[in-house]
Amino acid sequence: MRLVLLHARASTLELLRYPAFSIPTLAFPALFFLLFAAPRSDADPNLVLASFAGFAVLAVAFFQFGVGIAAERESPWERFVRTLPLRPRVRFAARVLSEAAFGLGSAALVAATALGTTDASLRSSRWAALGAALALGSVPFALLGIALGYWASPRSALPAANVLYLVLSFVGALWTTPAHLPPSIASLSPFVPTRQFGNVLRAAAEGNAWRPRDWLLLLGWTAVFGLLAAWGYRRDEGRRYN
Repeated sequence: MRLVLLHARASTLELLRYPAFSIPTLAFPALFFLLFAAPRSDADPNLVLASFAGFAVLAVAFFQFGVGIAAERESPWERFVRTLPLRPRVRFAARVLSEAAFGLGSAALVAATALGTTDASLRSSRWAALGAALALGSVPFALLGIALGYWASPRSALPAANVLYLVLSFVGALWTTPAHLPPSIASLSPFVPTRQFGNVLRAAAEGNAWRPRDWLLLLGWTAVFGLLAAWGYRRDEGRRYN
């Protein structure tokens, strides 16, 4: 556990040293909310806040970590780290912790924007539940971002991240609520992980009990994306260092 925390700290500090990359990634979801969600009056502002908080977590997972990993695979530092007796699961756990911290920061910017521009208002218990849902629910998407970073080339990572980000956010109802999805998209929505993520976030904002089925599905997606990330890591290692 100590190695995980040390590696998470190093990863977080490294990202903080590049504000030109970190700040736009963290601020983009809040800007998107301000332009497209704040003017709306046809949806519960608390639910829209919760959904866009999830949208913020995805941005960090795909761009700050997925695209970032794809770029750093070419660096001398990454080659040095690969020589250390550090197991992949330690690196993955550290990245997941770092992603959760950055994701919560981006979600906080969305929340501040929502509170300043809409009638959104949550009791302290609901804020706590929403924070817990964001932190725990971000794990499968952090692993998906890691998988993207190891499977995509540095040039293809950014467009791939954009496609994943936009499609999963839209189909999973993170830009709106499930009731406002077009019928053709609503039929597909239950089959993407962002829908279950959105369900637990909106339940937290409403003060409702979480459905075990949503968490079990997110756990299943975590296993799938974890295996995909490990496979991509080993594949990249085999190509570069064997």
